[in-house]
Amino acid sequence: MFPAMSATRDPLFPRVEAAEYIGVAPQTLAIWAMTGRYSLPYIRVGRLCKYRKSDLDKWLASRTIGGAAE
Repeated sequence: MFPAMSATRDPLFPRVEAAEYIGVAPQTLAIWAMTGRYSLPYIRVGRLCKYRKSDLDKWLASRTIGGAAE
């Protein structure tokens, strides 16, 4: 048996929600996935692509320029 995990710990976003979260068009994420332009991990679930919130947050942090380092 697997221990019960809460989906709120690291939710999976469908492409439309992931795109909205990082501020790009869903088609942009599709192109990035197809071309490998950015190293943004995604999960294939059948024909669907899902993105972990933690991966999106890490990607955004890696693209951040300037500001105070934490």
